[in-house]
Amino acid sequence: MKQDKIGVLLAQIGTPSAPTAKAVRPYLKKFLSDRRIVDYHPLLWQPLLQGIILTVRPKRSAKLYEEIWTEQGSPLRIHLNSQQAGIQERLGDGFRVEVGMAYSEPSIEQAMRALEDDGISRVIVLPLFPQYSSTTTASVYDEVCFAALGRRHASGSTAKRFVPTLRFVDAYYNHPGYIAAMKRHLDQQLQLLQTPPDKFILTFHGIPQRYADTGDPYREHCLESSNLLAEAMGWDRKQWEIVFQSRFGREPWIEPATFDVLADLARQGVKRPFLFAPGFAADCLETLHELGIEGRELFEKAGGSGDSYTMAPCLNDHDSWLDFLTAYVLNNAQGWV
Repeated sequence: MKQDKIGVLLAQIGTPSAPTAKAVRPYLKKFLSDRRIVDYHPLLWQPLLQGIILTVRPKRSAKLYEEIWTEQGSPLRIHLNSQQAGIQERLGDGFRVEVGMAYSEPSIEQAMRALEDDGISRVIVLPLFPQYSSTTTASVYDEVCFAALGRRHASGSTAKRFVPTLRFVDAYYNHPGYIAAMKRHLDQQLQLLQTPPDKFILTFHGIPQRYADTGDPYREHCLESSNLLAEAMGWDRKQWEIVFQSRFGREPWIEPATFDVLADLARQGVKRPFLFAPGFAADCLETLHELGIEGRELFEKAGGSGDSYTMAPCLNDHDSWLDFLTAYVLNNAQGWV
């Protein structure tokens, strides 16, 4: 009996289409309007967002994007294309792999439409976030479900007659394959250094403390990923530290904060910090600029040497990473293949 193709949706948050305020503004507007991201009541939040934030922040963010932009475009988009191609090659003709982003193009809605137009009725949704968070994984769940249902929001039209079968993969923050992929990647990066680091910094994107207090398991997932990676690498507890970056707004976020720790490393006598971001599946503004440029400058201002500051690339299209993601898709396709 002929097997129908299985769809695979690689889901990400998004990236602007160009390093300009004009391109950044709609991306930020959609991103910061999602109540999974900022859960303040719209009557309080939207005037602030539509006013000062979307007036000032797009220009500021565009300048940062310009510093990391490549001739081929957004670094995140480039790595996503490589991940898509690598996983497609590994899975073969029985699958169709599409990229969909929650807040930019190609959108999740566009990706789902492409799969359905190809006659695909079964879709595995793979959010590229190893650690679950309501701000990332759940945002993807929302977008995928609305796209599959043919709605733009919970109370939207129900005119779409056929809804594909969806399988959402479980968070893989403690999966042996994910840990092994990171270990192989870091082993290779460390071999490139003439002198071994004297401190390993594992940095994750942060979330408001209030989100963690009300049920988001993200911080616990990050802690477990870090402990498993440190164990695999053979680091003792004094050799490494977990931190959280990208604070936004005035309310407390989970700690310790990445920049607070970086500013204090030199005082502690750390001379050769080595940073890695396990929660980012691909390099983007938060890794290339926030950590690679701003983090280095902060370490230098605190008395450290920028030449001794190492920011490891994300997993990107590392073979071990793509091998793991492919195996994880196949595991979640059981009964369909």
